[in-house]
Amino acid sequence: MINPLSSSHMVNMEFISNAMILSFSILLLLPSASYSLYQKPKNHIKTAIFVTGSFEMGPGSIATKTFENIKFPKGHVGIKSFYAELVDQEGNSIPSYETYLHHWFAIKYHQNITMSPNPKLRRPEDAFFQRNEGTCNGGILPHYWGFGVESRGTTSKIPDPFAIEQGNPTKIKNGYEEKWLLNIMVIDTRGAQDKKACTQCRCDQMNLPKDFYNVTRDIHNQKLTTNYKGGLFCCQDNLQCKQIEGFQGSRRMVSLRYKISWVDWNIYQIPVKVYILDSTDKVRSNGSKILHDCLAEYTIPATGGGGDSPHVQKANIPMEKGGYLIYGTAHMHSGVVNATLYGQDGRTLCTSTPKYGTGKEAGNEKGYLIGMSVCYPQPGSIKIHDGEILTLESRYKNEFHTGAMGHFYIYLAEELPQ
Repeated sequence: MINPLSSSHMVNMEFISNAMILSFSILLLLPSASYSLYQKPKNHIKTAIFVTGSFEMGPGSIATKTFENIKFPKGHVGIKSFYAELVDQEGNSIPSYETYLHHWFAIKYHQNITMSPNPKLRRPEDAFFQRNEGTCNGGILPHYWGFGVESRGTTSKIPDPFAIEQGNPTKIKNGYEEKWLLNIMVIDTRGAQDKKACTQCRCDQMNLPKDFYNVTRDIHNQKLTTNYKGGLFCCQDNLQCKQIEGFQGSRRMVSLRYKISWVDWNIYQIPVKVYILDSTDKVRSNGSKILHDCLAEYTIPATGGGGDSPHVQKANIPMEKGGYLIYGTAHMHSGVVNATLYGQDGRTLCTSTPKYGTGKEAGNEKGYLIGMSVCYPQPGSIKIHDGEILTLESRYKNEFHTGAMGHFYIYLAEELPQ
């Protein structure tokens, strides 16, 4: 497999939750640094590789980190692709059976240029998210790019002349500047008693604090109950997967290396809007207002033997605005069968299928999800209409699975090349 990141080819703001990464409501951003390794541009496309600040991990450790004000292309640009992977202190790709990349999310925010360096003097309006166009409520799934263990084998490339427009000065409030952060969750499974359960953030496989269920709040800010068997809440920063007795392993520094390709924005670029949909979205209405309730993750219950039929998580999602489908794929976890997005008339808009590894090298780890397929319909051939109700189905093997995700990414264009 070709690794797109190989050499050959935080503003402290209370707006992301430490307890629930995807709720993004209280998180205190941590200061970090990054550096860049620029590559020669190919034709009109420019490319750069960046590396976040590093953090230390040992066998069984869990890290949830946020890197604010990351390196990102400057000016008014059109992003063509965004790749990411875990690397060690020597820049070597880390295989998933050693350190598992649960997710990484790239999130845009606007910050007041006069914001005080003293967190106690900051105001809520000093920094705020600029989320994607997706339908989820509040701060759930606000990112523009982001995958997980499947990152190395899932392309985010957008065909010409389409691009994701960023840095448009007319869309940045006077006195503010546009910035980006990376939120990541990493699980070191070396020496874990149960690697699979560890990557699923199974609560009974974690060394949880004794008062965990008394002090932890769920995505709706309600007290977490003991019925919660696993997921993001049980994979908080500095927690530990239960280890095989006597296992010894070294500690190492880990970073996220990411590669961005872009073009300078001009009249020849056509913008696409990013929509991230969630198969847990419980849509309801309050009069004429549509309300969304995305949970971001879910549990597949034990079935006493499973079965040949997959477990299906389904959501019917009304789209206020539509457009021409340019790109589609899914972010899911190991055990995925596929994910499909349907139009209101039942037509298949896109099906994203998994690829599993067969070897030992990073990017082809045997038994691990190493990629999700991408849809590139002929521009203009698939149109989602304003107000159309889409159906999203995410399918996993019918076996006990905590922290399952069914996120579907689509890029829509409002116009086509002339």
